[in-house]
Amino acid sequence: MYVLIVIAIIVLIVIVRSIRIIPQAHTAIVERLGAYRATWNVGFHFKVPFIDRVAKTVSLKEQVVDFDPQPVITKDNVTMQIDTVIFYQITDPKLFTYGVDRPLSAIENLTATTLRNIIGDLELDETLTSRDTINTKMRAILDEATDPWGIKVNRVELKNIIPPQQIRDAMERQMKAERERRELILKAEGEKKSAILVAEGEKEAAILRADAIREARIREAEGEAEAILSIQTATAEGIKKINEAAPDSAVVALKGFEALEKLSDGQATKIIIPSEIQGIAGLAASFKEIIKDDK
Repeated sequence: MYVLIVIAIIVLIVIVRSIRIIPQAHTAIVERLGAYRATWNVGFHFKVPFIDRVAKTVSLKEQVVDFDPQPVITKDNVTMQIDTVIFYQITDPKLFTYGVDRPLSAIENLTATTLRNIIGDLELDETLTSRDTINTKMRAILDEATDPWGIKVNRVELKNIIPPQQIRDAMERQMKAERERRELILKAEGEKKSAILVAEGEKEAAILRADAIREARIREAEGEAEAILSIQTATAEGIKKINEAAPDSAVVALKGFEALEKLSDGQATKIIIPSEIQGIAGLAASFKEIIKDDK
């Protein structure tokens, strides 16, 4: 009785251990008597006890591996340390299982040799400024080389490029000098723009002052012209009215004396008397002499 119970327990254990559930994004490589039998995908599977075995469980997710820095030499004989990051995915679990021994180690060694070959054709400055080009070349080479292993290389990134300390010091000095040069250029451009703005302001102020003076002179001239025109108009109106009044000779003589009287009050040193007024003045003197004789 006890023997049957033990046998039943053993059979149950064997059956349970023969049941395999494959989770999502995973596969299992199954061998029968040491030979490849099948690739199990997601779901419930049962293997024959003591005959079948799961040789390897493979993840189909994209995986990332960060390799240690590798010493490389550039075309101009500068030794630097470069570490890379590989993004890969297993596309064929069978090839991945039987295609290469220790696939991650194989990828690391392939990455190191490929990186040395590419960097060996570039100078230091090209290496520092050509990350995208290097990444593209490495991805193409690694993807082609890993196809027989059932691996697809999706991306390759240069994580760090570490030149020697002397080169880093020289680069820092160069960057400092470049920053100082840009600072001087920006300062000079600022001073130039400031001087231009000041000159333009002075120019505009001078133009405005000249316009103001010109406008004042124009207005002054217009005022004088209007005053002269008013005087001439008044004079013409006066002459017109005198002509319309038809004054006799006595009135004309009287107006002439009034004019002489005004002239004598001024600062003039010489007075020119019209002949008509002189005649009238002589006649007045004759009358004065006659009056004196009568007395």
